[in-house]
Amino acid sequence: MAGAKNHEYHILPPSPWPLLSSFAALIMAAGGIMYMHQGTGGGWVFLIGLASVLFCMYGWWHQVIREAHAGDHTPVVQLHFRYGMILFIASEVMFFVGWFWAFFDFSLFPSTLAESVAGQWPPKAIEAVMDPFDLPLLNTLILLCSGTTVTWAHHALIHGDREGLKKGLWATILLGVLFTCIQAYEYVHAPFPFGANTYGSAFYMATGFHGFHVLMGTIMLIVCLVRSYRGDFTPRQHFGFEAAAWYWHFVDVVWLFLFVAVYVWGGWGYPTH
Repeated sequence: MAGAKNHEYHILPPSPWPLLSSFAALIMAAGGIMYMHQGTGGGWVFLIGLASVLFCMYGWWHQVIREAHAGDHTPVVQLHFRYGMILFIASEVMFFVGWFWAFFDFSLFPSTLAESVAGQWPPKAIEAVMDPFDLPLLNTLILLCSGTTVTWAHHALIHGDREGLKKGLWATILLGVLFTCIQAYEYVHAPFPFGANTYGSAFYMATGFHGFHVLMGTIMLIVCLVRSYRGDFTPRQHFGFEAAAWYWHFVDVVWLFLFVAVYVWGGWGYPTH
């Protein structure tokens, strides 16, 4: 028949989600700027924009899931999804490179800092740093364990073991929540504040953004768990779970670098708290 599909690519139909998502992101950004500049109603505008972004994310991804069930995600389309996820993770790697760059620049060239006293790093205002072999080491072990449990879930899915998939996801999610709780406790009891000097700023921005990524990864795995109970994933078609697992492994690797560079090397020979 004329016009019949004779290729493996997915030609997307017209969709309102890209346009709606752009406006939602604009509202959220405008509200955030208004709030930071003490503008009237900035907080409410930001919350409205955030709710709109979350709604668009749900609607857009729900449409992608429907397309998968309809058979539109052919092997070629799934391959391109994987390319896209690899590029996204690469962009996240460069995001963290910026924070590592800042931390190493501050620590290797402390004499260039206005707050530096005789080229001292951490700055003299820092009386103690985090003990890397206390809570940070515990969180390292937690993330390493979570990497094994998400791999367990992935292998269970590939071999058609749906119960193993659910148990592995449950274990990974609980470990992710535990990591977040311990990091929050660590921040509350930290011996130095955020923003008082370059050490505090670099420390909290690097580890805090990683904590945010852990939170986002945990939400992604929760969505995968819900979908696994619905029976969405199959051994041959489960890119949604695979992407979440890749993201989780990326978060694990970044933490290992943070632990070694920021916690261990960054506070070497300095009093610990």
